[in-house]
Amino acid sequence: MLSYRHSFHAGNHADVLKHTVQSLIITALKEKEKPFLYLDTHAGAGRYLLSGEHAERTGEYLEGIARVWQQDDLPEELAPYISCVKALNRGPGLRYYPGSPLIARHLLREDDKLELTELHSSDFPLLRSEFQKDSRARLARADGYQQLKARLPPPSRRGLILIDPPYEMKSDYQAVVKGIQEGYRRFGTGVFALWYPVVLRQQIKRMVHDLEATGIRRILQIELAVRPDSDRFGMTGSGMIVVNPPWKLEQQMRDLLPWLHRVLVPAGTGHTSVSWITPE
Repeated sequence: MLSYRHSFHAGNHADVLKHTVQSLIITALKEKEKPFLYLDTHAGAGRYLLSGEHAERTGEYLEGIARVWQQDDLPEELAPYISCVKALNRGPGLRYYPGSPLIARHLLREDDKLELTELHSSDFPLLRSEFQKDSRARLARADGYQQLKARLPPPSRRGLILIDPPYEMKSDYQAVVKGIQEGYRRFGTGVFALWYPVVLRQQIKRMVHDLEATGIRRILQIELAVRPDSDRFGMTGSGMIVVNPPWKLEQQMRDLLPWLHRVLVPAGTGHTSVSWITPE
């Protein structure tokens, strides 16, 4: 379908959760000297103008990164993520928001590699322009799920694979499970991070059940909801499912989520959770 444009949603509460988890995983991978691969299956445009037509039309960032940006008691777990946002916003204001490729670009080292895939005809040229001078990056306008077959395992045998599809179709919830299964079969030691929206709780329950059925161990689920579950149209929250999470990630998110919930959801609705879909 390819009608989804992340520029309408950049910097919202779901991005804050997703990019915080992404940043913590990358930081953990950097604790070892050996280089690693960052593979992004649905990379988007890379950079988003928060004063642009799309972001201004929805204003979602005002209830996301804008609220975090205003705080002066940022927990240390947010430091890697916020450093990426600051790198795009040299002044006091908040003009740009970095998508997951720019988060990775800022945090990765010289010897680390980026594989970025985007299929949208409008977003791919923007992504290509953003990375044309970065020798670490390889870009492809292709099906992101195919990259899980074509690019894994990396020569370094270390890596983070971020799977962040638009969920334009209900079948995406099954496609992500198949994608993780395919990738894990080739690269069982890799870290796979899957973002998902909570629109209908039953869809998430089925996806989790399908993940359990794969037999893959060490799958962590992290969720931040801004409203109670509903059967009405609209996203009430989002989550990250992480296969082979770094050992500190569970406790980091248990410590951080209450703060994020308080800042992002002043009304106190919704919930946060950190739990294992499958343990060791």
